[in-house]
Amino acid sequence: MFKEFPQAHQVPFDGTFDLSTSPTEPLEKQKRKYWKKQLQQSSEGLYELQREFYAHDKHAILLIFQAMDAAGKDSTIRHVMRHVNPAGCQVASFKQPSSEELDHDFLWRTTKKLPERGRIGIFNRSYYEEVLILKVHPEYVAAEKLPEEIDQSTLWNSRYESIRSHEKHLAANGFVILKFWLNISKAEQKNRFLSRLDTPEKNWKFSASDIKERQYWDDYMLAYEAALNETSCPWAPWYAIPADDKPYARAQVAKIIVNTMKQLKTSYPTVSEKQRSSFAQARKLLELE
Repeated sequence: MFKEFPQAHQVPFDGTFDLSTSPTEPLEKQKRKYWKKQLQQSSEGLYELQREFYAHDKHAILLIFQAMDAAGKDSTIRHVMRHVNPAGCQVASFKQPSSEELDHDFLWRTTKKLPERGRIGIFNRSYYEEVLILKVHPEYVAAEKLPEEIDQSTLWNSRYESIRSHEKHLAANGFVILKFWLNISKAEQKNRFLSRLDTPEKNWKFSASDIKERQYWDDYMLAYEAALNETSCPWAPWYAIPADDKPYARAQVAKIIVNTMKQLKTSYPTVSEKQRSSFAQARKLLELE
């Protein structure tokens, strides 16, 4: 099972993560152009790593992004993955579950979207919504039509256990799982909401529901702290990324992905002697055309 993950920003595996001491500002004081350059270097490196990873075809990578609204999930995914070959990458976004999804267990809809070997899968939100939004709004649990015999007083602990087991199963079968929580401050979220209101080309991003959910900020922070403590594991670590500065956050995410992929020791497939012997005949046929 793959365990050699980068340490920077990693959430401890022993349940000691304290959100109150988790920074939202960059840990290093550098100009924004410095972090943009770092991102450029990492994303270019990711291009080469992804080509070899795709050809190696032994692992799958799952990147999970969770955050409060306006933390920059979409833009982080876009900037970090901009040099990756689309043929080797897939993105799935999970919003309010459909009636079909509610007729299945809470892991069903995301399991359908898992990447195959050789590909990088990205979840923009994920099954973690089930221990975040639903924990803040337990009234939504009724829509899941759970059997009466399920003890709802132990529901969250049961779901944490299901998530840990699910991710351990994936890791044991060749998945490399990296989970990113973009940690934005309440003050910065306010600034970004105001920017969406003030900038015409950003108006479409704004939703009145964002302001409604902002009223539950403290509840969400408690839910995130619990989820990260319960599910940051050696086989599927969480990374709490300071997200008030977008270039910094993007650079950190890209660096973690690149450093993880470097440790996989992938290689291009070797050609057998039988295959190589056919090359001469193939060349001869091509040259006769």
